[in-house]
Amino acid sequence: MPEKKHIAVIGAGAAGMEAAGQLARSGYLVTLLEKDGQTGGHVKDWYHLFPDRRDSKEVIEYLKKQAGHKNVTLRTGITVQRLEKNNGLFVIKTSGDGEIKSDAIIVATGFDLFRSERKEEYGYGIYDNIITSADLETLFRKNEIRRHNGEIPRKVGFIHCVGSRDEKVGNVYCSKLCCITAVKQAMEVKKHIPDARVFCFYMDMRMGGAMYEELYKESQEKYGINYIRGKLSEVSENIENKLVVKVEDTLAGRPLKMELDMLVLMAGMEMSKSGLDLARSSGLQTGENRFFAPADHHFGSNKSKTDGVFYAGACTAPMNITDTISHARAAAADVIDYFRNQES
Repeated sequence: MPEKKHIAVIGAGAAGMEAAGQLARSGYLVTLLEKDGQTGGHVKDWYHLFPDRRDSKEVIEYLKKQAGHKNVTLRTGITVQRLEKNNGLFVIKTSGDGEIKSDAIIVATGFDLFRSERKEEYGYGIYDNIITSADLETLFRKNEIRRHNGEIPRKVGFIHCVGSRDEKVGNVYCSKLCCITAVKQAMEVKKHIPDARVFCFYMDMRMGGAMYEELYKESQEKYGINYIRGKLSEVSENIENKLVVKVEDTLAGRPLKMELDMLVLMAGMEMSKSGLDLARSSGLQTGENRFFAPADHHFGSNKSKTDGVFYAGACTAPMNITDTISHARAAAADVIDYFRNQES
């Protein structure tokens, strides 16, 4: 068994919980810090997960077992304000003038969903029947997909790339998961409302993952989802409280106007505010996309440029749950290697 080194893991979402569990089972002592009152990050807010559409509760149960190891001390409601390094030992300053000492740190602060009200032309927060992809997941869990007035929506639209690939909001990168999330959610809508007509307005369909392309094909052949390559220019509401969307159909080369009962905005991923605050206060470097910048994109994606500080999960770039868990395991392996090099 290795020497009882102590690692602090900042963030108890999928990446933090997985990394904590891996290190704990390897014999290390871990303090897992979470700013919210409960663990699970964004995973706990999702209903079914792509590509196999399994219930997110199954993943949460797995992660809780990982973080429930006897070597893990979980502390919720703790905000990390600053990291300091002194003679090889880290001092973590937390809310309420708290202080935690550790031999290494894994930062797993995750991501925030883009705040859709920043795109005023999309009408979020202005019209009642415009919701985000996260809002829709809540409706799925409640099994009540309805308009604001209680009616069942018969025409539902999905807008891709909200807050991603958008120079106006400063996010030129692709969030990678919006397209497949829209495909999955469109199919879920059809399962809940079989006679609904569903339209996805996309810039480019980016199906870059295992079984993503197959899911996209299934959505068209089995569920009859309509995909329109077009960019939304305006949303308004008519006298009948229907949403009127104006879209430039870039394949047909003509404008398109359509009435919808409900519009879903596929919000992209941004670096979390807690991650940005930590980067500023502790001198951790971020890249052009404002996510944490790894020491090397090819063979050091888990390492920061501060010796002893490591990254895990979507604090470095948008990634799905599968990649997040793999990235967390790699971060744990890098921490173990870091200690071995100190001993040699």
